[in-house]
Amino acid sequence: MGRTSRKRRSTLATRMTIASAALLLGGGGLVAVNVYASAHEDSAEGQGAGSGTQTQQTQQVATIDCPDVGTQLSDVPDGARDEVDGELATLDSQVTQAYQRLAASRDAAARDPRFVQNSILDPLKKNRSAILDRIRLEMERRGGQAPDGMNDMAECTAQPPKDQPPQEQPGGDGSQPSPSSSSGDGGQQPGNGGQQPGNGGQAGNGPVAADFADITKVQPNVQKPRNGRGASTGTFTTRCGVNDNKKFNTDNIIVAPGVANGAHHLHDYVGNQDNDAFSSNDDLANADTSCRNQKDRSTYYWPVLRVQDGSQDFDADKDGGGKEGNVGKILQAEKAQIKFVGNPRGKVVAMPRFLRIITGDAKAFTNGTANANAHWSCTGFEDRQLTDKYPLCPDGSKVVRSFAFQSCWDGQNIDSANHRTHVAFADGNGNCPANFKAIPQLTMRLVYDVQAPTIENGQVKNPFAVDGFPEQLHKPITDHDDFINVFDDAEMKRVANCLNRGDRCS
Repeated sequence: MGRTSRKRRSTLATRMTIASAALLLGGGGLVAVNVYASAHEDSAEGQGAGSGTQTQQTQQVATIDCPDVGTQLSDVPDGARDEVDGELATLDSQVTQAYQRLAASRDAAARDPRFVQNSILDPLKKNRSAILDRIRLEMERRGGQAPDGMNDMAECTAQPPKDQPPQEQPGGDGSQPSPSSSSGDGGQQPGNGGQQPGNGGQAGNGPVAADFADITKVQPNVQKPRNGRGASTGTFTTRCGVNDNKKFNTDNIIVAPGVANGAHHLHDYVGNQDNDAFSSNDDLANADTSCRNQKDRSTYYWPVLRVQDGSQDFDADKDGGGKEGNVGKILQAEKAQIKFVGNPRGKVVAMPRFLRIITGDAKAFTNGTANANAHWSCTGFEDRQLTDKYPLCPDGSKVVRSFAFQSCWDGQNIDSANHRTHVAFADGNGNCPANFKAIPQLTMRLVYDVQAPTIENGQVKNPFAVDGFPEQLHKPITDHDDFINVFDDAEMKRVANCLNRGDRCS
């Protein structure tokens, strides 16, 4: 199904392209770097700026860690939000370009311990400072006030690798290869499944062997709250397919409206068929949908999963794809199950139309786990979930990605400045925060038929990985999912009533 309208690129997006081009930090494809950091750690990994040391500025730098400005902007005047969102997207582009320069400059970093600081981090700080100044001025012009300490968020740090596995030279003597021993073709070498020895991932930016875990060795860890007397125990299932229409883009209408390639990675879409960075609410309301229920024009989208088997897909030379380290064959989910469930403590109210919810954090590797909500498992083992590891499934078992969205709403807003604070998770007993209302909880389950990668001598061959920002190193903890409610109002009330009555509806 095609789009119902064609929209011009906004002047904001054009200005943003010019602004991001001002930080020209390297060209060409990504080159392999040493990336052995493990996600979900409580050390300096994933912390904010200001913790860097001189010893980190070497060829052993794994990635760049920048404060996530957007999460701190919880109170942006309505009239400033479009401009601010655009500037935040420019910050993302700057970090991506800086990481690309880092990946392409390992030899220079090996020769000069100050190279990363002088040639990458200092120019990045200067460019970020200019954007932060523009954000502050735009907020003040509209009667708002920037948060204290925003100037400090210009500084980024270089993060070192952790848990480096042994590397084996082609000669098999077990010695460490020099930092300059990789090929210049984005980490792809013939005859080894597209893997770059010792660096992880087909594009040299992950994943690594430490990012995988045998699901059969994980203890059951799923706990659900008990239903109270007034619980809303029903379910409502909507069937929207698995993206057979091959609707992809690297936009993010929620976080970066009006900005092409605002996500820097490719999304699968089901449901609404007119979802790109320039879609208005009216566009969404009038679009076609892949859902059987034509009263559900909601948009459901998530980063694609790829297998890095040495092959390339249609976006190998495109922004958000191979140009930004997202490489390999795109996997289509075998199942994409979408279900709304109730609240264990009481009744739910209907979601407002055009409510936007993001669950998980695409930057959780560097941001830390505050907003992380990744769940990885295997069919037959779904009583055990992994957050910071991809599952190695046994024969006959398939990879499962699952999501449980925020189920409490502030009762007023369909979005918030940081796209977080208008919704919240219920606590462990199912209670919403004060002044929040329980709404139908969106749950999703994606099933993939993908062969388990093999791990030999600390190296992973033919891994699968979720698309993401290149500096996030394809870590499993960065998995996330996005939703905009475009149910017909009457139909959404039917969803809520179904849950409240305890029925099973579709």
